[in-house]
Amino acid sequence: MASSPPSPSGPPAEGRRPHVIYLAIGFPPAAKSSTYRMRETANQFVKVGWDVTVVNIARESWELDSGVDLSLLDAVDPRVEIVELPLAREDLETDIRLYDEARALNPNGWVASLRRRQTKTFPEPNFGEWRSDLEQAVAKIHREKTADLVLASCVPYVNLAAAWKLWEDERVPYAVDFRDGWSIDVIDGVEAFARDSEEGRWEKKVLDQAVSLWVVNDPIAEHYRARYPEFADRVHVVRNGYDADSSPGRVHNADPDKGLVFGYLGTVNFSIPHLETVLNAWRAAREKEPLLAHARFELRGHIGNGANRGANRHAEVLKEAEADGVFFGGPAAKAEVASIYSGWDAMVLILIGGRYVTSGKVYEYMATGLPIVSAHAVEHDASNVLRGHPLWTGAPGLDVEGLTESFVRAAHMAVETTDEEHAEAMAHANQFTREALMSVAVKNLVEELAK
Repeated sequence: MASSPPSPSGPPAEGRRPHVIYLAIGFPPAAKSSTYRMRETANQFVKVGWDVTVVNIARESWELDSGVDLSLLDAVDPRVEIVELPLAREDLETDIRLYDEARALNPNGWVASLRRRQTKTFPEPNFGEWRSDLEQAVAKIHREKTADLVLASCVPYVNLAAAWKLWEDERVPYAVDFRDGWSIDVIDGVEAFARDSEEGRWEKKVLDQAVSLWVVNDPIAEHYRARYPEFADRVHVVRNGYDADSSPGRVHNADPDKGLVFGYLGTVNFSIPHLETVLNAWRAAREKEPLLAHARFELRGHIGNGANRGANRHAEVLKEAEADGVFFGGPAAKAEVASIYSGWDAMVLILIGGRYVTSGKVYEYMATGLPIVSAHAVEHDASNVLRGHPLWTGAPGLDVEGLTESFVRAAHMAVETTDEEHAEAMAHANQFTREALMSVAVKNLVEELAK
């Protein structure tokens, strides 16, 4: 029988502010979707009177990975202390002068050997070898400034090992933010690993003692409540939301004479067939609807990582579609987001996965007050969030004919939307501001810890 969650050893000494060590690999300036959630979480802990020490990896490592956006740091509370560890994914190194002979002569064999080595200390490819460094970093921070809580944001899941080690050695309570979960494959909607696997044993052990578990939507929460019924009351849905400064914040008046502009902003992480379906529907809609005859479809965001960043088949497909008014503009800094949205007339929400996936972008897209075309599975959690939004064209699924009609409907919405409909759309979005959602989540976690 699982033990109940631990109680903290006691309140901080009089005059000492409580202190949280936040394992947040992906914190600003990392150009990752999770970075916004992490930033707001740290800021909210500061607002409730806590000291915050964030553990991230060096920004040079993110330059090899998904990239960096230094403007993300502007909104980090200056009282947040950030510790950057000299860790990096070896497989993303692109400087061949640094390759040893084995890697140079047999790159595929080298990667296979790397994966075996990485999972010896923790069952996670790419990150398992970081376990010792993370454990030592957390212990050092705690020695220098006593921690009252560890919050582990995953991925990588090896963060759990560091939280567990500090609990074992020092009885520092911890909470977990899985976001998309570990034992659930959110893309295919199936169990990611068996309960008796090494990953399964780690997940069970860590969650048995966790103060709280955060996930981003109800289907993932249901998975964990069913998998660990004794832990059900500690599973909480903490949705991603959007940052208010990313919204244009005003009524948009489309000008069809200048040519409507549809836009996608986000990581290009969907498959080639998925992208081609969207582009085929866009081409068909331009041929069918006079409002779209001279329209543009602009995509902004990161494509790939490491050696594939910005130079892969996705980029080639987008280049080939330029004749259809499709243009890829590359990554966008966080500070540019509101102005980019203000130049568009409709949004195209391209998402992978199904009912277990929400994506933080759906909230931000709603906050533009623009029509939204859904290019994702019908049974998708984004559909649950969008339901009731007056400028949503619905979810026809990944079907060219259905998506074509969605593009046409969005074009008419763009030019026919009234101020009242825009206000209704904004009211629907306003319930999902990231600050509001994360402030409640952090306050509830602090209260749980104090029980």
